[in-house]
Amino acid sequence: MKKKKGRRETKRLLLSAAGLCILFLLLVMVNIILSFASFRLDTTEEKLFSLSEGSKKILKGLKHPVEIQFYFSSSRKVTPPDLRLFARRVREFLEEYEHWSNGKVKVSVYDPKPDSDQEEWAQKYGLRPIRARGEAIYCGLVFTCLDQQDKIPFLDPGREELLEYDITRIIKRIEAPRRKVIGILTPLNVFGAASGIMRGPWLFVTELNKSYEVRQIPVGAEKLNPDLDLLVVIHPKNLNQQLQYAIDQFVLSGKNAVFFVDPFCVTDTQGGRFVSPSGSSIPNLFRQWGVSMDKTKVVADLDHPTALRGRDGRVERNPVWINATEELFIKDSVLVAGLERMLFPAPGAVKKLPDSPYRFTPLVRAGENSALLDTFRAQFGPSSIRRDFKKAEEPLYLAALVQGRFKSAFPSGPPASKEKKKEDKGSQANHLKEAKAEASVLVVADADLLADPFYVQKRNIMGVIITRLFNDNLNFIANACEVLTGGRELIEIRTRGRFERPFTKVLALQRKAQEKWLAKEQELVRQVEETNRKLRELEQQKDASQRLIISPEQEREIALFKEKKLKIQRELKQVRKNLRAEIDALGLRLKLINIFLMPLCVSLAGLGFAIYRHRRMGRP
Repeated sequence: MKKKKGRRETKRLLLSAAGLCILFLLLVMVNIILSFASFRLDTTEEKLFSLSEGSKKILKGLKHPVEIQFYFSSSRKVTPPDLRLFARRVREFLEEYEHWSNGKVKVSVYDPKPDSDQEEWAQKYGLRPIRARGEAIYCGLVFTCLDQQDKIPFLDPGREELLEYDITRIIKRIEAPRRKVIGILTPLNVFGAASGIMRGPWLFVTELNKSYEVRQIPVGAEKLNPDLDLLVVIHPKNLNQQLQYAIDQFVLSGKNAVFFVDPFCVTDTQGGRFVSPSGSSIPNLFRQWGVSMDKTKVVADLDHPTALRGRDGRVERNPVWINATEELFIKDSVLVAGLERMLFPAPGAVKKLPDSPYRFTPLVRAGENSALLDTFRAQFGPSSIRRDFKKAEEPLYLAALVQGRFKSAFPSGPPASKEKKKEDKGSQANHLKEAKAEASVLVVADADLLADPFYVQKRNIMGVIITRLFNDNLNFIANACEVLTGGRELIEIRTRGRFERPFTKVLALQRKAQEKWLAKEQELVRQVEETNRKLRELEQQKDASQRLIISPEQEREIALFKEKKLKIQRELKQVRKNLRAEIDALGLRLKLINIFLMPLCVSLAGLGFAIYRHRRMGRP
């Protein structure tokens, strides 16, 4: 009996060993098979490692092969660990381009070691290294297509959210290198004036001329050149019907346009020095595109004012001049991704009409504590604005992108010409009632943001003009032109989201402590002001012979202030101490969960499964 039981045990052990061997061989075979398979699964919440549909469309439409050379100093011991991690993500992301291009994109990786051929080529291509302990660290890309070449001199980890856009934009540009044409239509003297403060071209025009062919369109024109790639309309006021029709047909042809409309254009000085700033809008066209901008209303934002010098010489924080900071940008769009600050002098509000069937994407919004005011009140000063301020019930947007296959604002055809000639049958035949393809219209409710004084400081040093940008107004128009001339695919590219996941609970604790700190600090400032006021009153009550002598009342007031100051400083220290204690307690809870709770849960689950198996097999 014992021999039979022993044989059964031996047989069971052999079968178990054989099963383990077979399972091991199966795992090895599955790994070998999967190593040759092309299978990708992005499980991140924001699809950080996947290409957008716009990039995929561009890659599938490539006609010529594109080579991407990735130069990274991987063998340097001084290369920062965070840069190594970033470079690995870049390399993995470039594999996505190879995968979706059907062989049109080839990626090569090089390690430019000191005095090597790879380092010499990196220097010839103009890649910009960083220095770490005196050694050059390269991390850049070189793009080649036929006789065209472009580069990213250094891949900044801070721009990782825009990595896909930067790569796809360059691939599209070198594969089709034609110089884009931008037409600018405006009554403002953006191309230079014969007299006045801003005599030369505005800086944004000078900068656009470096990358595009920029053409001036007369305000009295009746037609638009069909070879324009992008139309930029700035402060359109009193446009004739023929020109509005030309703009309508331009957008319906599938091309993109940018409109800088303004309810209170302080840059428009054509009416004279003492004339109120003018407003502009194109309600007929905007209505057809599903948006509106009331040129009789300006936006006031109490949370984001700008310090201005008033008529009486005092500096006041004017809520009508909105100093838009990073939290006001809708970061999902590459049009505003990377921007940190913009200045909107007396802007309007872009609204989506309730019955609009088109996609409306807000880009820049006003703060939560903002409202719409009549334009004439923008001249009354901050105190008048705050006195009658009523917060808006809905969000107010300063810029928005509208996309869709629009319909014509002139359904019956082109308007009659000024010369009252016979209607051109050819123009009737070419009339578009509905768009041929989807177009994008960017509407910005301010035109002044393009004027030099609102984003650049210029200094003349020994005959050389030195410019310094103090916000992102110029970057905004540059981004808009670059994206909208790149076609619908570039517009569809999203930002890649954040790779860093901050501890939101810790940040919330820090914000709460900061609020307490500021409240105590403000209390201390108020105590200082109150003490100074009382000291001045006591000083005025003294005789002329006692001006240089501190009175007993003043000594008591100073002593009382010192006592209050020490008390507030102790409270400030307590605020910091409580913050550290709360953060330490949170860290301790997380450690307990990771070290004890999770293993305990796994152990309990394993124990429960073992009990279940024993009961099912009928064992005691």
